[in-house]
Amino acid sequence: MVPRLPFTRSSDPIVPTEMSHLLILAASDAGPVAEIAKTFGANVPALVANAISFLLVALILKKWAIGPIQKTLEDRRATIAQGLADASRAREDLAVAHRKSQELLVETGAQTGRIIEESRAAAARVTEIETQKAIAAAADIIAKARHSNDAELARLKAELRQEFGRLVVEASIKVTGKILTLDDQKRLAEETQRQIAA
Repeated sequence: MVPRLPFTRSSDPIVPTEMSHLLILAASDAGPVAEIAKTFGANVPALVANAISFLLVALILKKWAIGPIQKTLEDRRATIAQGLADASRAREDLAVAHRKSQELLVETGAQTGRIIEESRAAAARVTEIETQKAIAAAADIIAKARHSNDAELARLKAELRQEFGRLVVEASIKVTGKILTLDDQKRLAEETQRQIAA
């Protein structure tokens, strides 16, 4: 038989509503939590055991899975940042070397200009033969100065390429986490030098 509430007609069946559930809960002797657990068929020991298992699994994953992964990612970010800083320093060093080579060219040009002027002044006082000797000497000095300047510039560029190649190899080793073979290092250094030369 369907239970009836006192304020309803005897022919009206009770439609379970939220209100009727609350009234049934209020009328029972057990506490509301026990009644809810009974209504939904909750097994409190199993629920507690599952909660403890979940917390243990979460803590284990955090300590031995997620934590090391996050540390590895942070280490890689730091390595990449260091590599970028090294590359930036290498670019700055290249700019300084280029500026020095330009200063050397300007200084050599000024010296060359002075030597040519002195040669022209001396050429006015001496005969044609002495003029030819002075011009030849000035041209030789210019060639030597340019050759010396070109050699110094080439040496600076070679040193910078080697250093940049070494930095690229080190950054690659750190970023990839593997040790590169001599062939890999040589190939990477040559490729970097080609790109710098271009």
